[in-house]
Amino acid sequence: MSAVAMDYEPAGELKIGQVGIANLRVRTLDVAKLAEEMRSRVQRAPNLFHRGAVVIDFGGLAQVPDVATARALIDGLREAGALPVALAYGSSDTQRLAEALGLPLLAKFRAQYERTDTAAPTPAPAQAEPAPARKEKAPAAAAPAVTSASASPGMIHAALVRSGQQIYADQRDLTVLTGVGAGAEVIADGSVHIYGPLRGRALAGAQGNEQARIFCREFHAELVAIAGHYKVLEDIPAELRGKAVQVWLQDGQLHLAALDAP
Repeated sequence: MSAVAMDYEPAGELKIGQVGIANLRVRTLDVAKLAEEMRSRVQRAPNLFHRGAVVIDFGGLAQVPDVATARALIDGLREAGALPVALAYGSSDTQRLAEALGLPLLAKFRAQYERTDTAAPTPAPAQAEPAPARKEKAPAAAAPAVTSASASPGMIHAALVRSGQQIYADQRDLTVLTGVGAGAEVIADGSVHIYGPLRGRALAGAQGNEQARIFCREFHAELVAIAGHYKVLEDIPAELRGKAVQVWLQDGQLHLAALDAP
């Protein structure tokens, strides 16, 4: 009796990872205005937004739109050059709307809006040190100007980040020892440090940490973002291009300055 050969090798390998998908938080349900705003973004930065994947978040509205209105918005965004691929998870109404539209729900895109304290990192395991007999209370540490996403060691990437490549530092800072090429993307839940030219995209505070920052030695970025707030190259002052730059978020506004500035 001959044994039947069994093929246990999968035809496709499935991995779940970080992806750079734009999140459109709808605050006013004006389909024509939303489509026009998207068209303007695509025209200003076609390499970033043309045929770019977009998740639609209706969490900023008092109620979820009906199916016809949601379809009109999806069609408008597609005509503007974007590709709506999912809805951001919200209520049971959002789930029913997603089913009616035939779109998936993605939960992670609501995280930064739902946080009550986005600036606070996960408590460090420093309290686990051996406790002596005395019960001396440790002094409260002042919040630093740059906050890591957690107490985990930062991620270090030594090679050039090439076009089409994406590097993600989960719950920590990211340090790139060389540079980030055009069309490449670096993402960190903490801060991003680039010891070379930044020609692609850099996203810090990816899970909503508004204290994260971006530093680079030579600024030519296609896009920089902190906690979802972004600027594209066309929005950057010409005098900062090619300079050593830091990027930070303050009062909901993204700021850029030369590192040697006072």
